[in-house]
Amino acid sequence: MFMSNFRDKLGRILTVIYGYGILLSLFAGGMTFFGYLAAIIIGGDLAEQISVFIFRTVFPIIITSSTVLVVVGLLKMYITGETALTIK
Repeated sequence: MFMSNFRDKLGRILTVIYGYGILLSLFAGGMTFFGYLAAIIIGGDLAEQISVFIFRTVFPIIITSSTVLVVVGLLKMYITGETALTIK
């Protein structure tokens, strides 16, 4: 009984963390598009600096956070007993 309630609460907490985290990661990934678009419009050395900044600073953060959040999502699925992409 106690473990069932604990699993449900932990599952709900991980769902919220996963949902908001992936939403922020997708938003940040989309914003890089606008950074590159601004760099294309600006051109020159400043465009190169913007692109290098996005590539070296922003992308590693987005990739790392997305990877951690995928692990959180998988952990949530394991704890709550969810199955995805299976034939029932």
